[in-house]
Amino acid sequence: MAETAASTAPTARTARITLRVVQVLVALFFAVASASPKLVGHSSAADSFATMGWGDAGMYTIGVLELAGAVALLIPVLQSVAATALGALMVGAFVVQLTYFDGENAVTPLILLVPLLVIARVRREHNRELLRLVRARRG
Repeated sequence: MAETAASTAPTARTARITLRVVQVLVALFFAVASASPKLVGHSSAADSFATMGWGDAGMYTIGVLELAGAVALLIPVLQSVAATALGALMVGAFVVQLTYFDGENAVTPLILLVPLLVIARVRREHNRELLRLVRARRG
């Protein structure tokens, strides 16, 4: 029995480390590759949002949401909520890619959705702690 527990400990540790690395990489992607061009008004982002008719306000709003989600992915108590929120953004991005851009980059949000769903599921135990903190703040 002790042998089984000892042999699963490295596996669990490896899984935790792997998930943490994935979280950092996803957070970096959202902060650097996705939010930054929107927040600095790069022409590629501005042109896309102009094509959709969302303009600068839409571009900056999505950029701020992506950056906030990226930061929240790195805060333990917010990880599951952040992954869920970013996942919702990716569903929206998928629909936008299909409707406005003929599916040109529609696979990107779907690829990002996979690790976000895993993070949201595995880190869901933090939701109780977040709820406790919110209730304590109110009361």
